[in-house]
Amino acid sequence: MTDTIRFDVDGMTCASCAVRIERVLGKQEGVDLAVVNFASQEARATVADGVDVEALHAAVAKIGYDIVEIGPDDDRRSVTDKYNDEAKKQLRLVIGSAVLATPVMLLAMLGPEELWNPWLQLVLTTIIVFYFGWQFHTAAWKQLTSLSPAMDSLISVGTLAAWGYSTVVLLTQGAEAIVDADHLESGGAHVFFESAAMIVTLILVGRFFEARAKGQASQAIARLAELGAKQARLVVNGVETLVDPLELAPGNTVVVLPGERIPADGTVTQGESAIDESMLTGESAAVAKEAGSEVFAATVNLHGRLEIEVVHVGPNTALAQISRLVEDAQATKAPVQKLADRVSGIFVPTVMVIAALTGIIWWLIDGDIGIAVTNAVAVLIIACPCALGLATPTAIMVGSGRGASMGVLFKNAQVFETAHSVDTVVFDKTGTLTRGAMTLTNVATEEDEHIFLKRVASLELGSEHPIGRAVVLGAEEKDIELVAPTSFTAERGMGATGIVDGITVGVGSARWFDELGWPGADTWEEQLNTFGAAGHTAFLAGWEGQVRGVLAVADTIRDNSKIAVAALEEQGITTAMLTGDAQATADAIAAEIGISRVTAEVLPGQKADAITTLQTEGRSVAFVGDGINDTPALATADLGIAVGTGSDVAIEAGDVVLMSGDPERIVTALALARRTFKTIRQNLFWAFGYNTAAIPLAVLGFLSPMVAAGAMAFSSVSVVLNSLRLRRFS
Repeated sequence: MTDTIRFDVDGMTCASCAVRIERVLGKQEGVDLAVVNFASQEARATVADGVDVEALHAAVAKIGYDIVEIGPDDDRRSVTDKYNDEAKKQLRLVIGSAVLATPVMLLAMLGPEELWNPWLQLVLTTIIVFYFGWQFHTAAWKQLTSLSPAMDSLISVGTLAAWGYSTVVLLTQGAEAIVDADHLESGGAHVFFESAAMIVTLILVGRFFEARAKGQASQAIARLAELGAKQARLVVNGVETLVDPLELAPGNTVVVLPGERIPADGTVTQGESAIDESMLTGESAAVAKEAGSEVFAATVNLHGRLEIEVVHVGPNTALAQISRLVEDAQATKAPVQKLADRVSGIFVPTVMVIAALTGIIWWLIDGDIGIAVTNAVAVLIIACPCALGLATPTAIMVGSGRGASMGVLFKNAQVFETAHSVDTVVFDKTGTLTRGAMTLTNVATEEDEHIFLKRVASLELGSEHPIGRAVVLGAEEKDIELVAPTSFTAERGMGATGIVDGITVGVGSARWFDELGWPGADTWEEQLNTFGAAGHTAFLAGWEGQVRGVLAVADTIRDNSKIAVAALEEQGITTAMLTGDAQATADAIAAEIGISRVTAEVLPGQKADAITTLQTEGRSVAFVGDGINDTPALATADLGIAVGTGSDVAIEAGDVVLMSGDPERIVTALALARRTFKTIRQNLFWAFGYNTAAIPLAVLGFLSPMVAAGAMAFSSVSVVLNSLRLRRFS
């Protein structure tokens, strides 16, 4: 048995940190898999039963970081709150550092040639480097002592080098030499206090904007949590009492008045109203509810008074499950991030070697230790890999959050990359392209129609299939009194048999009756084809070993099915339909919707085979389904899209969950996933391109440390801001 443990991680400042923690956790005994997310500051470890959590904590502490286990019942602060607090902290440091760095800059560039000038610069810069920049040095010390240098190591070494060199020059040559113009013009040493001061200040500015932007990127889960009702009207012995929704239990009765949010998932027992479920489904149209209707926590009652029996509360509500799905997606890694992780893991040590060589070579060529130190510091500062670590997770955080607000749930990060390559979308028919609410339309038999329909409908009482329910409802509408079958056996996709009033009754396809050995199917072939050509689902029925008639049911095509199919075709995506219906019926429905590729009379197990056939043609296939019989196809497809109005099993098997049955949500899901992946590639291109171009410039002496610090801070912020553009996706 394995379990997943979640940890808050403290001390991560770049992608290299995340890679090291992930590597260390993954090597520990009992850990099967470890994933560390730099953007959410969280680690997840899949572990065997009985794993020593303290040992995991100690292993991570050795390399300079801290992890705290998040229990299932912990009231964990949202990631947004964490980043907001971090932004406030960095803002205080930015203000303090800037107040001191400004006079240092003015003194260095415009200050008088007085002896007190360099000494004042030393005092102010020392405060900036060791007080406002203390976080860099403490983190760097832990990283270097554990032989795992990261971003803070580069910043710390760079600022200390600039400050230390300048201090040594001031102490050994004296203020008189430093402010003497003739001395400087003849090759005397310079001091770079302003570089050290501005490096710290600019990087703090970058961290402030980065924390603020990452807080905005992670708001999806926080918003979902805020949607819940703040109180519930619990009814006990006819008396209403206001309680916290967390105090509710399954079986309780609550009252919800117009304008109030529903406090828990449940079933309406009394009253009628319209409910705004847009926060779940993304659809703005209100949904009518009456006795027997399901309602969900955090949705809004618009009109009438409702009495509701509580079914699910707290972590078991649909809202809580959505939050978990979004959080899980944000915690996973897209395959494209593996390259960034590999680069980050070796990047910092490589940069430190390049910086050292830069300093040595410039000293040997130019003979000016000051220029050598300046160029080496510029290499250290410009190469910080923050942007690389933020490129993928921030886009995933924003993209998955935007999807949740539109009724589209992405269950893992790989979905975004897979969706980008999808060129074929295969639809299940019933419940996906159609509403799945069938009605009995035709009965053809040479027997007494009343008896024929009574026996068939009585047998269908044992079935949960939509077709069976349609037959039962059709018989009840004719006031036919039904009797429960004493036995019932069904073969999925074929038919069923059972005993009704001591008589063996059967319903199903012609193939089903051929297998049973019941004659008479040929007699009704023309009638089957006629009903099928009209777009109805037709099937045979009989008893006592003889086929005795045909029934037909019709399903209603969803309003937006044609629009969705047309939109996909316009994007160059091939559409197809899989169904167990007869070929004629399937062709009629597909023609009305606009689908040209149809595979009919497919058994549930054969749906997965049909997906495999398309994949062997070189196609990347997305399958859309809602039923239990769609589960194998959802799992086989490159991308499984489960309609949330369907079965729990189908939802579990899908990679993407649509919270409403609107087929246009399929177009939305694919478009958003593709836009998110495009954003990831833009971010990675910028991050890689930035370092690729900037490091050589620093090595060649074309970048000052101050410019390098500003550019490094801007690169991280720009990646996050680019990801935030996904919030405007529509």
